[in-house]
Amino acid sequence: MTEPKGTISPLGMALLLGAIFVVAGCGIIYELLIGSTSSYFLGDSVEQFSITIGFFLFAMGIGSWLSQLVRQRLVERLIGLEIWLGLIGGGSIPFLYSVYALSGQFRYWMVVLIVAIGILIGLEIPLLVRILRGAGSLRSILANILTFDYLGALIAALLFPFLLLPSLGALHTSVLVGLVNLVVGTAMLGGFWKELYSRSRKILLAQALITFLFLGGLLINADSLLDRWESKLYADRIIFSEQSTYQKIVLTKWQDDLRLYLNGHLQFSSVDEHRYHEALVHPAMELTSSRKRVLIIGGGDGLSVREVLKYEEVDQVDVVDLDPAVTKLARRNVHVARLNEQALNNPKVTVINEDGFSFLQRAHLQYGVVLADLPDPREEALAKLYSVEAYKLIDRLLSPGGVIATQATSPYYSRTAYWCVGRSMAAAGFEIHSFHLLVPSFGEWGFHLAMRKPVDARSIAFGKSAFLTPELWRTMAVFDADMNEVDVHPNRLDKSMLSRYYRHDWAEW
Repeated sequence: MTEPKGTISPLGMALLLGAIFVVAGCGIIYELLIGSTSSYFLGDSVEQFSITIGFFLFAMGIGSWLSQLVRQRLVERLIGLEIWLGLIGGGSIPFLYSVYALSGQFRYWMVVLIVAIGILIGLEIPLLVRILRGAGSLRSILANILTFDYLGALIAALLFPFLLLPSLGALHTSVLVGLVNLVVGTAMLGGFWKELYSRSRKILLAQALITFLFLGGLLINADSLLDRWESKLYADRIIFSEQSTYQKIVLTKWQDDLRLYLNGHLQFSSVDEHRYHEALVHPAMELTSSRKRVLIIGGGDGLSVREVLKYEEVDQVDVVDLDPAVTKLARRNVHVARLNEQALNNPKVTVINEDGFSFLQRAHLQYGVVLADLPDPREEALAKLYSVEAYKLIDRLLSPGGVIATQATSPYYSRTAYWCVGRSMAAAGFEIHSFHLLVPSFGEWGFHLAMRKPVDARSIAFGKSAFLTPELWRTMAVFDADMNEVDVHPNRLDKSMLSRYYRHDWAEW
């Protein structure tokens, strides 16, 4: 079969335009899946999505150039593209999970997959233009093709974050989208059956069958495969796993050690989390002139709230955490709720599932204490809450004599990032008191206190703390030569230095 000239039936036209719509949508979803999965495993979403988009568009250009080498049997080649796209795209996330769990070549194979998928999609539009060129003017053909292409991309881009990823997870989404590609390819095979050579029919049918068996097998065994792969990523037994709209949430348990991971990064270990949370909460609560209203940005696990509620004077605690899945876990999971002593179910506590920066931009009653119990600033989206602008917004919400306390990553493993947080608070007009202590599951960990006036931290009694003592507190402000202050730039919204410092520091370890 060569190029059909003016012989495309209405059914054939519908199938071809439908293929454009589906391939565009599936291509965007594969791109988003690979970008989000690589961000999950490697961090730095800006870098991962930049690599994904850049190589994807480059590969599409290669595919478009290669299309000129296809001189005959265009419909057959197009059907084959759909089937192969379903096979490679549908299996992309299971393959990347395996690579990450079993080898250190994740970045290499990620790029290989992006290029392969991009080439297949890049071949499509030139082939379709040539197939349809006898069915109307070039102007109308291109208009129709690009309209369906862009419409499919838009719908897929909206479905991915709001429906597919939170409802199905990355692996199930990948396989199901691959099956959609396969269904379209098979429908085209049926629609053009009489126009294809007998041998071509058999080859394409065999390819479709093999792809269906492969993707069907992945779908049936997806849960067990996820359990196996995740068990290789986490040393302890997984007792809870969920892909929320924002992140992968995993809870593990071994004997008395309960651990929470977000996107593969440890958030707490129950055996030593008291060291971290007492250090974050009690110095600020002891120094403030008013404990009635406390704001916690992050802290969706409820452990900082537990410490705050030890003070009887507290009337209101507002917890602003982006992910409702995390706060739901802290309220309803028996293990986490027992650890946080049902803190998020306390009537004094209000949970607000919202972006912290957006919350800070609105007017609120003032707080005597603001605690930033945030994940490390490994990405720009997180680093904005450690910026000069964020601290200036906090300053508006702080009552006279109020105190800010933030975790600030490790002054040993991430020295420049740690001092960048302090420099950013100072650039916002605060006086800073820096301190650190050993949290065994994290290593040496650092914090900063900030007030509008010089911080006199010598007289803290720590009456509500089980771990901190005045004697220990005095040593926590002493920094060894390999942790003491270094010259860094403050972190600003338009120039996010913090995430760069953080990634550079940790890359050396």
